[in-house]
This record gives sequence, C-alpha cells and structure tokens, in this order.
Amino acid sequence: MKKSKFNLNLLVRDNIKRMIPYASARAEFKDVNDSMVYLDANENPFETGLNRYPDPQQLTLKEVIATQKEMHLENIILGNGSDEILDLLFRAFCEPAKDNVITLPPTFGIYDVLANTNNVENRKIVLNENFQPDVDVILKKIDTNSKLIFICSPNNPTGNTIEAERIMRLLRSFKGLVVIDEAYIDFSSHKSWLSKLNEFPNLVITQTLSKAYGLAGVRLGICYASKEIIAVLNKIKLPYNINELSQQRALERVLKINDIRNEINSILEEKEVLLKELLQVNFIEKIYPSDANFILIKVDNASTRYEQLIKNGIVIRNRTTQTLLKNCLRITVGTKIENEHLIKTLHLISEY
Repeated sequence: MKKSKFNLNLLVRDNIKRMIPYASARAEFKDVNDSMVYLDANENPFETGLNRYPDPQQLTLKEVIATQKEMHLENIILGNGSDEILDLLFRAFCEPAKDNVITLPPTFGIYDVLANTNNVENRKIVLNENFQPDVDVILKKIDTNSKLIFICSPNNPTGNTIEAERIMRLLRSFKGLVVIDEAYIDFSSHKSWLSKLNEFPNLVITQTLSKAYGLAGVRLGICYASKEIIAVLNKIKLPYNINELSQQRALERVLKINDIRNEINSILEEKEVLLKELLQVNFIEKIYPSDANFILIKVDNASTRYEQLIKNGIVIRNRTTQTLLKNCLRITVGTKIENEHLIKTLHLISEY
C-alpha cells in the first residue's frame, strides 16, 4: 500500500499559522548562569530557590530523556501531563465546529473530553470483540476534516496492545496525524513506535512519567514527533508550562534508570502472581490479556463486587458502563502486600 501524501501545512489551523508566539524573558535570553544580573523578567530579586522563572524549554531534563530514548531534542516537547499535550494537538490542528477526530472506544476517556472542550466532533469507532480497531471502518469514516486519530496502545482500560499491522495501515492511508498514546509502554513486551518516527511524518507518540516512573503527582507528559510538528506545538504552549519543582523532581527520577527498571520488573512479577490467583476466584468469568500494569476482568456483577471491595478498603475501577465492558473491573497491580490483601478479600467476598 502506498503512503498517503502528507502535508503538515494543510493540517495547521490558519490562525495558528498567522500568530506570533509569546516570547518570555527566559526564552529571549537563554545563556543563563550565576554570574549574570537578571533584571529582565520582573522577578523578586531575593533568593528563595524558586524566585526565578523555570527554563521554558526544560532543556536539562529533555537532554536526559533524549539520550535515554535515542531521540533529538527538536523531536520532543514536554507537557503538564499528557493531557496538556493532547489538548495542544486539538488546539493546533482542529478547527472548532468544523473538524473531527477519530477515537476507538473503549479507550482513555480524556480524548472525548478534549474533543468536547474544543468543540470538535469525535467520531467514535468501537473496537472489535478482540479490542482491535477495524481499519476498513475507520477509513470509511474519515473525510477531509478528519485531523487526528487517537490510538492508546497498550490500551486503557482493556490492557491489550493494538496490532502493528493495523496501525501501519492507518499511518500509510491517513493524511492527518496518528497519535499513539504509549502511557503503559514500559510494561509491555512490544517495542515502542519511537523507532518509526522518521519513517512516518504523521506519527505522534505520547508517553508519561506518571506510570512506570512513579511520578503521577508531578504531572509530566512527553510528546515525540517530527521537528515540524513539535515546532507548531511549541508555538502555542504556555511559556512556563512545567514548573521548576516538577523539572527538578523529574530530572532526579529519570536519572535513576536502574531503580525504575527494578520497579517495572517487580510490578510485572506481581502481575503474573496476581493473574494466577485471579483464576481461583469463582465469580471472575474472564481475565483479559494485559500488556500494562493493570488487569481487566469480567465478573458476575461488577457494581456489586466493586462495592464489596470498597467496604473492605480496596479501591479498583468499575468499567461496566463503558462500551464492550459490561460487568468489567480494572485492577491496578499493587505491591506484594496490597495484592495479597486483594486476593484474600476476593476469596472472602466470593462466599457472599
């Protein structure tokens, strides 16, 4: 199959093309060092450790991430969580009340929220019974105003990886941007799509420090794309979107790569133990394959079982109202002690 002819300029909103980005004081003067006297940004001159504005491009942190991921700086933008990055994509490429995006439920709910917030039509195309996208149906739903396709892989809340051949077809056929949300990629045995970035100019990949890196409280998401796409997003992002404390804490954490790998391995080992134990719970009807740090199960009555667990001090996620997920519960893999408490409680409530 031939690749579609991709022209980024046709996707960018006209007002974004015309706008002149805001130039902050720290963006204009970048050669920051302790010997300089800074009287340019109307900051409080008295040292508090946080009296100066943070680096608007987070270069020190980006350099570490770029080295670890074998990427170039110009291919990376950081956001206040992946949510901000996803919102930037809507604001840069989707004309309100005119354009549309494609999402594939059941999937991460923020895509639909952002579509509504930005007044962009969300064309929902339900996954098949194996939680895989029907590419033929997607291609039929696309028109000249389709700008973004969101693919969560591994998918939340189902846990499965979207088959590479299906994504490849979309990348080759779609003239808009294919956004692959890899929030859970660090737990998967499948490779990231980062290696395909140079091959597909319409590929956008988002990752996060919230999951495997254990920094959900910091709110830091990462976007990888062509330097042209990143330039558009940088044009409209808020000047100081990542605060100094978040940059410092994230830098400390990403440098501890061995600790992170050990924690990932521990989570994966605990997941295998949990999977075996769940097979022994009599009200669990199905355990779905998972490439993430959570497990989706189907039970006899999701709402009842959810409330029973709450009463026993355990909070999971009831997904029964989502498409294809009637009576499904999503369970995050916890520590060994937490998982043992969960299993003990599941057996206890199975007697009710």
